[in-house]
Amino acid sequence: MRKSQLQKYARLLARVGVNVKKGQTVFIEAALDQPEFVTMVVEECYKAGASEVFVDWSHQPTGKLSSQYRTLESLSELKPWAKAKWEYKAEKYACRLWIESEDPDGMKGLDPEKMSKVRQAIYPQVKPYRQALENNHQWCIAAVPGKAWAKKVFPELSESKAVEAMWKAILAASRADGKNPVKAWKEHNADLRARCDYLNDLGLKFLEYKSANGTDFKVELLDDGVFAGGNEKTLKGRVFNPNIPTEEVFTAPKAGAAEGIVYSTKPLSYMGQLIENFSLRFENGKVVEVKAEKGEELLKKMVSMDEGAGMLGECALIPHGSPISASGILYYNTLFDENASCHFALGRGYNECLKGFEKLTEEQIKERGVNDSMIHVDFMIGSADMSIVGVTKDGKRVQIFENGTWAF
Repeated sequence: MRKSQLQKYARLLARVGVNVKKGQTVFIEAALDQPEFVTMVVEECYKAGASEVFVDWSHQPTGKLSSQYRTLESLSELKPWAKAKWEYKAEKYACRLWIESEDPDGMKGLDPEKMSKVRQAIYPQVKPYRQALENNHQWCIAAVPGKAWAKKVFPELSESKAVEAMWKAILAASRADGKNPVKAWKEHNADLRARCDYLNDLGLKFLEYKSANGTDFKVELLDDGVFAGGNEKTLKGRVFNPNIPTEEVFTAPKAGAAEGIVYSTKPLSYMGQLIENFSLRFENGKVVEVKAEKGEELLKKMVSMDEGAGMLGECALIPHGSPISASGILYYNTLFDENASCHFALGRGYNECLKGFEKLTEEQIKERGVNDSMIHVDFMIGSADMSIVGVTKDGKRVQIFENGTWAF
């Protein structure tokens, strides 16, 4: 991959993704797969005005050993140095950039019961810091190729050629393969904003999903809910793009108000393991039955993590003909696969999808219907024949999706 193109991608992540401003602190989380590229991103953050940039390096194989050999008690403790780091991030409202590259099967074999208990123990310890950062800092999730991930996606190629093919796929999906990625993202964000405006003007109360694979589902939306997509703003008005790539227009459904069954159309990577060919049946807004050809026990653990884990936190609309879908590539990674398909998320909802959220307490936001949970896990349900009908507050029915794509 040409260094000049990677430099453009690094600049995109620094200036459009987290959109670093003068004097800001930046934390980057990355694995050891592409250190040269991470170095480019660090420099671009400094060029954008960052006062300090810290890289938290990770290594999935040693992380797996830690999870395997350490006791549940040890893993469940937020160590003093980790607590201090969270405190510093919250104090500085630090920009945060995650650069994913891990093997989709890299944590296979770990005890899901143990890992679930660890997450349940750690979450309340970090929740105050996450709440302090929410809507007050810029963040972004992006990706680079890892060797194992690239071989998973392109098993027919040699390792070096798979990594090269993965670079091309990531840059194309991220609109970072052209002469001016920053300009491309400006145009893309404008298109997503126009679709949000149209949907928000409809005053929708329900969304009804149907597909030939068996999906037959109805979800209620928030009374004061809004659709969002593309770039977002902090409470201080700083614009950033939380996901690169992104193709979605999304909203928060009303917690506890969904009925029917949905079938997955792509595998779900959760806690370093794959869940495949699964379905979820909802009653009174909560999952009451799960089935999966692979990873069923892990899926059951996921939906029972806490009170909100079995309820929806997001409805995302993405045309079946999106660039990622059209590529025909299955990434085995939610950041990419969710942008090839309409999807839902189990767990935590987005506060910013509620009008006036900034004037409300966390408890008031929850009372208005935004789901609360320690998890937020996207799963893909879009198909080439999917129909989505919106029902407005005055009972009018509006075709939102037809044959898997926008009907407007």
